[in-house]
Amino acid sequence: MNREKNHKLIVGVDIGGSKIALGLGDSEGTLLARREFPTPAEPNPAVERIAAQTTDMLGEAGTGPGALAGVGIGCAGPLDPEAGLVLNAPNLPRWVNFPLRRAVAGWFDCPVWLENDANVAALGEHRFGSGQGYADMVYVTLSTGIGSGIIINHQLVRGQRDGAGEIGHMTILPDGPLCNCGNRGCLEALASGPAIARRARERLAAGEASRLNEMSGGEAAAISSRMVADAAAAGDRLAREIIDETIEYIGIGIGNLMTLLSPEAVIIGGGVARIGRRLLEGIREVAGRRVRLVPPAAVLPSGLGGDVGIYGAFSLALHNLTMTTAGKNRLRERRSRWEGED
Repeated sequence: MNREKNHKLIVGVDIGGSKIALGLGDSEGTLLARREFPTPAEPNPAVERIAAQTTDMLGEAGTGPGALAGVGIGCAGPLDPEAGLVLNAPNLPRWVNFPLRRAVAGWFDCPVWLENDANVAALGEHRFGSGQGYADMVYVTLSTGIGSGIIINHQLVRGQRDGAGEIGHMTILPDGPLCNCGNRGCLEALASGPAIARRARERLAAGEASRLNEMSGGEAAAISSRMVADAAAAGDRLAREIIDETIEYIGIGIGNLMTLLSPEAVIIGGGVARIGRRLLEGIREVAGRRVRLVPPAAVLPSGLGGDVGIYGAFSLALHNLTMTTAGKNRLRERRSRWEGED
């Protein structure tokens, strides 16, 4: 199908520390083609691969680069979205001060927008996922790290230097384990995927019994948060205790968010969210106990799953294209009035 004349195709790119996912979509957010590949250590090969995969997807759709209206990119931060820079992302150590937006724009004759991955995911859920219909919502990603994107009155909240939403570095236990940020007791140090696995390893090293020893083949380093969740689901006592502790920590953090922001909905995504119904029900119960002065928000699973980053990047591009079109229309209206006055 030739879509060149419509010029409404967009590409959404989701850049993480381990993989890059990208999709081709239309102005309705329909995913027409999808690609995924491991994240190269160096940024320039990553950009070249993004360009090549985009060209392939456009060919699959029966068109070419001229059909692209825009490219949205969500990337692990910290970033400078206005300058289009990846500043010093811990999961992308060789991408320091890399001009990502300019590098991608060099391959395509269309605008490119960059935003941090948690904000992009929030935009995606708000436009296409579980956040549809909510004016005030927070998306929380529970994965290798923990972060959030905040939308108030249908608008993304960025804060200074794009720093709003760092729920993962909210202190939960003042004397808790050391976090990568340098503080102690952060939510991320207690309830992220690596934190869940670390806590299991520590208890096994202290001599506690668990089927995790068998599941990991006796290799403590092989224990993952997914393995802990599977062991808990199978009734393992130690694993269940760790998952219950994790739910308590996350529930406290999300309860704090509810008290601070009073959103209508909190949407949960990321790898740790695979714990499933038990996680969501536990968060609702813990937050319900702790939130007293504002109505508890609805706690919902992500509606977009593993493709939330792609749909979020679509949303970023579509939002900016809409704003650009609206600005052009206002300019045309002013010119028409001026010409009429002449």
